[in-house]
Amino acid sequence: MKLDIFSEVQKRDCEANGGFATLYGETLQQARAADRLGFDCWWLVEHHCTEDFSYSSCPEMLLQAIASNTSNLRIGHSGVLAPFAINHPVRVAERSALLDQLSGGRLELGLAKSGGREWETFQVGMDEADADLVELTQLLPKAWATEPLNWHGKRWSTNDRNVLPKPLQTPHPRLWHTCSSPPSFARAGSMGVGVLATTMFAPLDALASMVDDYREAIAEATAAGLANVNNQLGVFTFVHVAQSTKQAIASGAPRSALWYTSSAPRIFRVPREIFYQAIRGQTDPRTVPSTEPLTCAEQADPNDVSDPNPVVALMKREFAGEEISNEEIYETIRHLDSVIIGDIATCRKKMEGYRALGVDRLMCLVQYGEIPPEQVLSCIELTGSVLLPEFAAA
Repeated sequence: MKLDIFSEVQKRDCEANGGFATLYGETLQQARAADRLGFDCWWLVEHHCTEDFSYSSCPEMLLQAIASNTSNLRIGHSGVLAPFAINHPVRVAERSALLDQLSGGRLELGLAKSGGREWETFQVGMDEADADLVELTQLLPKAWATEPLNWHGKRWSTNDRNVLPKPLQTPHPRLWHTCSSPPSFARAGSMGVGVLATTMFAPLDALASMVDDYREAIAEATAAGLANVNNQLGVFTFVHVAQSTKQAIASGAPRSALWYTSSAPRIFRVPREIFYQAIRGQTDPRTVPSTEPLTCAEQADPNDVSDPNPVVALMKREFAGEEISNEEIYETIRHLDSVIIGDIATCRKKMEGYRALGVDRLMCLVQYGEIPPEQVLSCIELTGSVLLPEFAAA
């Protein structure tokens, strides 16, 4: 199992804690450390108007800066927001091919359907987003081919266009889909692309059935002779490795993980119940979580702060404005096999759970919430020097 770094380019209260230039400088410093220690890939998101959560609205520019500051680290876009109203397919083909050229052929390209606030910002509907994701996945390999592009799809058409530059990698960079539901895992497999998933606070068991759906679908795609299949599963989760449990708690990682998970529904204006269902392990393939933007902001109910699931109850308390200590948060989430926060032995055991599930790439989210930059670097150093060699060898 490869160990990667996943970045939201996130810092809670960023403008009060050094500002954007400081945050980007810290990101480059972390990337240089990851490169030196042998992490395989640096994954970067694309988000727009997500204040206090992610400052990665121009990921190709930041990925090129990371490529220029590193030698071996692969450059992962996780991923391009696929709706054509956000990113036109020709622009996606051009920008990603140039990034592959400038990075020396180190690009991994993910595609994301997006949702919520970003659909609202760019006036995108669910049906458009679904159709655009499928069409962009089919179109990119043809746009990168040597012959001129002739494309007549459901959402866009053109004749005799030579899209330049072409990627350095041949036949093209690996393609991935960001996935969060059983239908999205199965679709990625049927299209022959890799999966980029997340657990956040959901148990690994909830991911297992979707992994099976993906493996079955991509095996059928491979058997049918689909070209350039990328049969890999990447999963990102909270990671903070420290010398001791006490140090892991003191870093603020538990409270930062709770803040991240509780903030996501608010920032992206999607139903909070989607996250609660995932934490409860509810992944019924007959239901597709809605990512339509909410018509109005959710309001916390101070009388609704209990739940049979202790992690959901923790989130409800945080959403209601209750101050909860790092110690209490850690005691609640330490039982989650998906959250990798603690001392080296604890983190090793939890990483082994991902490997046993068949995860090819563990995408370590190490910079989140209020964790100080020196603690982020310490986590990268410890993970890279102790755990990375063990999993690479295995």
